[in-house]
Amino acid sequence: MPAKITPEVLRVEALLFAAGKPLSVKEITEALALDDYRPVQSAVRTLQENYAHRQSALEVRRVGDRYALQLREEWVPTVHSVTPVEMAPRTLRTLTLIAYHQPILQSALVRMIGDSAYEEVQRLRGMNLIRTNPSGATLELTTTRRFAEYFGIASTKPEEIRRFLEQKLGVAAPAPESSAPGPTSAESPTEPPPAESPETAPPTP
Repeated sequence: MPAKITPEVLRVEALLFAAGKPLSVKEITEALALDDYRPVQSAVRTLQENYAHRQSALEVRRVGDRYALQLREEWVPTVHSVTPVEMAPRTLRTLTLIAYHQPILQSALVRMIGDSAYEEVQRLRGMNLIRTNPSGATLELTTTRRFAEYFGIASTKPEEIRRFLEQKLGVAAPAPESSAPGPTSAESPTEPPPAESPETAPPTP
């Protein structure tokens, strides 16, 4: 039996809903002006259990060290037609990295662009431009058919998408590992440097 829903649990649920992005226990605790994080942990577990046992299109999912109130995977296609596809430069950059390196683990993406990856992954998933599948303690990220349609790519194969990014967006392929110089603190060894940054030149759908 799921635990009883208390006012504290409802406050946490309201925060997760209003945030529209994953929140950590610390962020929720601070937002509720609490001194102790343990009631928040308990409330999150209660929400997870209740959403798991109810008939709902929503779920509370752990995303790294954060929690998100989001659509269940099977209901994402339902909202295609009403989901906007306009993207901020940061979102477009994240999508480009996922598309180029797919399949890529979310943990690897976080190392590339920081904690903003959690929010961007949820945003892109809501647009149905990427697919997320559990992989151990993290998620494996790949693009969807809608991604190919949005960019006007004739194929959904990762190698064809990678070739498109190299040819159309000027994304350069990484140098061979044997000859590549060691990464510096300012660059990632796995992120392809774009010749023309997609942040400033978003494609026309």
